[in-house]
Amino acid sequence: MARKIIIDTDPGQDDAVAILLALASPEIEVLGLTAVAGNVPLHHTQRNALVLCELAGRPDLPVYAGAEAPLSRPLVTAEHVHGKTGLDGVTLPDPTMALTPGHAVDFLIETLRREPAGTVTLVPIGPLTNIAMAFQRAPDIIPRVQEIVLMGGAYFEVGNITPTAEFNIYVDPEAASLVFAAGAPLTVMPLDVTHKALTSRPWVEQMRAMGRIGQAIASWTDFFERYDREKYGSEGAPLHDPCTIAWLLAPQLFSGRFINVEIETRGEFTLGMTVADWWRVSGRTPNATFIRDVDVKGLFELLTRRIGELDRRLG
Repeated sequence: MARKIIIDTDPGQDDAVAILLALASPEIEVLGLTAVAGNVPLHHTQRNALVLCELAGRPDLPVYAGAEAPLSRPLVTAEHVHGKTGLDGVTLPDPTMALTPGHAVDFLIETLRREPAGTVTLVPIGPLTNIAMAFQRAPDIIPRVQEIVLMGGAYFEVGNITPTAEFNIYVDPEAASLVFAAGAPLTVMPLDVTHKALTSRPWVEQMRAMGRIGQAIASWTDFFERYDREKYGSEGAPLHDPCTIAWLLAPQLFSGRFINVEIETRGEFTLGMTVADWWRVSGRTPNATFIRDVDVKGLFELLTRRIGELDRRLG
């Protein structure tokens, strides 16, 4: 039986690859996409989600618009990384499919109440605003969640938007704090692991030699690699968000520890920091499986295989 998931997303080129990987994988049943403001404002992220569904041949997939701002802060965006639209790098047609009526938070609540308890996994790959709002409004859904697998935070790698904070957590630290404290099973893909998932020029060219999906991924990578090369001096760019889907498909590719993770919401210099008790010195109760390592070769082999299969399926 395929694993049922909802992807909560702010696409984002690396979000796009994660979504395509999920839609290419028969082991996963995507129940819907919920858009949130993050990498770019909501009007772009919701459009990008629709574009990606059509690119993947899934115009039937429900896409809901969610929160357009964090719980209690002004929105911080990342056009400097992802471009004005969030999916800069390739020109794709405007979507013909429409958003599904209703709010993303209502969809999350209704789906978790409708499906059998313990059968729906949430995959947030942007700020955690929608998830936190759902948990606040309907705390009865929290024990019904099978697992939350999110991209966010850092420990050894520290931060990418401030010296101490990763972008997704920094944008809405109050939402992150609520989700991390909720008690649902939680697996975290922090910068510590995603910064190891670096693209390479041979892999990008392999994508370019595929069909329409691979070519789009190559074009997106060409665009956002420039930022990471300038910032980190790396040869490629990290594919942050696909690590969440890869964990669901092949957890043996990853390793980490079950530890306590707290979110800093008041620090003058550390706002949005994930305070990860990697060495278990705080005495606080563990609440998250915090991933640190990945088999990079295995990850990219998985990506290549599934994207190739999707391209062949779409002809």
